[in-house]
Amino acid sequence: MRLHYLQHVPFEDLANIGVWAKDYDHEVSGTQLFIGQDLPDPSDFDLLVILGGPMNIYEDDKYPWLADEKRLIARSLAANKVVLGLCLGAQLTADVLGGKVTRNQYKEIGWHKILLTPEAPWSRAIRGFPDKFVTFEWHGDTFELPPGAVRLGVSKACANQAFELGQAVGLQFHLEYSAESIQNLIDNCGDELVDGRFIQKPEEMLPQEWNLKENGALLELLMRNIEGMIVQG
Repeated sequence: MRLHYLQHVPFEDLANIGVWAKDYDHEVSGTQLFIGQDLPDPSDFDLLVILGGPMNIYEDDKYPWLADEKRLIARSLAANKVVLGLCLGAQLTADVLGGKVTRNQYKEIGWHKILLTPEAPWSRAIRGFPDKFVTFEWHGDTFELPPGAVRLGVSKACANQAFELGQAVGLQFHLEYSAESIQNLIDNCGDELVDGRFIQKPEEMLPQEWNLKENGALLELLMRNIEGMIVQG
């Protein structure tokens, strides 16, 4: 499998997806948008992974590469490629598919519980997931469901945590994060850690060995399911 990722900032990388890809000898390439690297053609990959980032999807004036990135997402879906969007990546994918992205009522930062919807068991991407699990969040925006998409998960702070539409999968949360990933966010985005109903303190986020282990198992399941989506087309 040929995996290509889009990276928005130096401190949010492929994390444990990169570990998984290496373990299974998948071909990995990436575009670091923050230094102006060229985007690939959809024919160059089988899976497009769109990572998170602190910017918003509507800040094209500040981040001019966002427009080209959205065009690549649209071209990739038109070419029947699997697109996996994570946090900001999920919002970008939803936007391309016609789902509006707006401020969420609450900022959601830290470890939070996701509840799967009644439709989730029919999902190809999260087949086999438990009905509820705890995972890591760091976002202030949310996406509306694109027309025709299936909502897969909810949390107390955010109604739309995951969706699937054809070959597109959007997850508002971060199964891919390692302890280092979380520490990098604390170091680089710590100004967001203000008092809030769904905002945890750094000492609540780390250490969390059990949650990290559980998320690693769910990531493994997600990526194996994604492999199946690629094979099925």
